[in-house]
Amino acid sequence: MFGEFEIDGAKAIGHLVHLAIAYVLALPIGWDREARARSAGVRTFPLVAVGACAYMLASLHFLGAAADAHARVIYGIITGIGFIGGGAILKQDDGVTGTATAASIWSTGAIGIAVALDRFEIAIVLAAINYATLRFGRRLKDRANRGAGSSQPDHPAAAPPAAEEDRHR
Repeated sequence: MFGEFEIDGAKAIGHLVHLAIAYVLALPIGWDREARARSAGVRTFPLVAVGACAYMLASLHFLGAAADAHARVIYGIITGIGFIGGGAILKQDDGVTGTATAASIWSTGAIGIAVALDRFEIAIVLAAINYATLRFGRRLKDRANRGAGSSQPDHPAAAPPAAEEDRHR
């Protein structure tokens, strides 16, 4: 009824290696987010990378060399990850938070796609840029805001409580 169930051991090991690489490259990004108590962390980031990698690996297997079909799969992955990232963005009375987390989730999906396409150099550079931006970007942004004469702290949680009349303007 379902045909023969067959596993190609060499392909299975190759796929597991790709998925493991995607996981390992995304883990430090998730670790950083988790350590900073962000909405996404050590579970979300590796799963996004592994999921994107898996969809792309399946696409490569089932769609052969059809570049336009692969482009549609990549488009679907990017769109789906954008939806996940959108859930990390929160609008509050005093600003918007989560945009860096959302952007890094999106970038982590690209890591998974790059790994599936055997473009490890792209995946490694994306992982390093993503991690470095999240790790050191806050300090640079705060310094830039102070240097520009901004009296507003960069992050709403760092702001002193506003007077009651200021909250309702």
